[in-house]
Amino acid sequence: MDARTAHALGVALGGWARQSASGHRDGDPAEVLIGMDTRESGPWLAAQVAGGLARAGVGTRFAGVITTPGVAYLTRTGPFVAGVMISASHNPYHDNGLKVISHSGYKLPDEVEIELERSMAQWIETQQEPVPKTLTIDRSLDTLYTDYLAGTVSGPFPFRLVIDCANGAATEIAPRLFERIGPQVEWICASPDGRNINLNCGSLHLERLRERVLTTKADLGIAFDGDADRALFVSGSGRVVDGDVVLFLAGSTLKREGKLNGDLVIATVMSNLGLQKALESRGIQMLRTPVGDKYVLEEMLRRGAVLGGEQSGHVIFSQYATTGDGLLTALRILEIIRDSGQTLDALAEEVKTFPQKLVNIRVKHRRPLAELETVQAEIQAAEREFAGSGRVVVRFSGTEPLARVMIEAASDAEVDKWSGRIADAIRAELGASG
Repeated sequence: MDARTAHALGVALGGWARQSASGHRDGDPAEVLIGMDTRESGPWLAAQVAGGLARAGVGTRFAGVITTPGVAYLTRTGPFVAGVMISASHNPYHDNGLKVISHSGYKLPDEVEIELERSMAQWIETQQEPVPKTLTIDRSLDTLYTDYLAGTVSGPFPFRLVIDCANGAATEIAPRLFERIGPQVEWICASPDGRNINLNCGSLHLERLRERVLTTKADLGIAFDGDADRALFVSGSGRVVDGDVVLFLAGSTLKREGKLNGDLVIATVMSNLGLQKALESRGIQMLRTPVGDKYVLEEMLRRGAVLGGEQSGHVIFSQYATTGDGLLTALRILEIIRDSGQTLDALAEEVKTFPQKLVNIRVKHRRPLAELETVQAEIQAAEREFAGSGRVVVRFSGTEPLARVMIEAASDAEVDKWSGRIADAIRAELGASG
């Protein structure tokens, strides 16, 4: 990721935006929204993307530091052909990325992304100098988004909270939002310096949040990730409440209110069997997709589902948003707790989490899993023994030479037994590489 690449994206997106703008708003020039998280590379990347857009004759409005779902919301509801979010989500500060969102609020179709990549390569070959554009933050943009979020709830929220902003995109918006809805909040990891985003904090590192919840005797804690499209929770007793529990609480509430279309919740293969059984006890069907909120969203759109998400805290409420939104998820959970009159601990008890173990096996080469006879025999033996009270998920990593074995069962002993046996079978068939 360098200045030339960022500029090339602006040029390519600008060309596409001009073509798309003809049917967007009569007579108005094409305009693209840009937002970023708190990484030190964000401002110069934004300037280069804007410079590329300007070269293509396309205008820019700059939201400054804002969440990824904030960019999606503003792009969908504003006069923008597209939006660009500059973020690497939960990754360390030295990583960054450029995510393009269409006016629909969803990611661009694959064929458009391919077209943009082709245009980027063509511009880079011209060896022209990338010229950045000076940007001024439009403060009205994140105010529009904050107003929208605040408008999705009503009434007081008499809680004592600890909130971890991951030194990221939630740092500016979250305090303004929660000040409006009334809880007492202790803020942690809300002082970004460009390099401390996600550093031992946020949704991947809940230790500090848990300690502060217990020390201050708060009602609960909330942790966002770097771009605030996910949220995880810590109960008053220190229990980590993940996306599975959120899906259960939200799904049960929506069904009770008659708002859960098809009595259906979409999750991934990594969601615990305990979630599936808890939902079934409420008359709710759970469908699984491959890992990734992209696949969850695709299945939600295909099925007309209003709720879906991942164990990691990406939860999509399609009534309100086109993407996972940590701030929105936090509001929904606070609303559920308040209206139930119970604690988060009491509500979370309804999901009985099955023991789960994930084993990564580094392999020398890959073959289709269906061709690995010994592995398939072990998987089938495990499934026979579980008899519906356990799960086996075996897959290859998409980015590393790893086979991943995930086992869920009624006991730790069963989990250890079958994860070990299946992992050994994979090593025997494919060879371990250290």
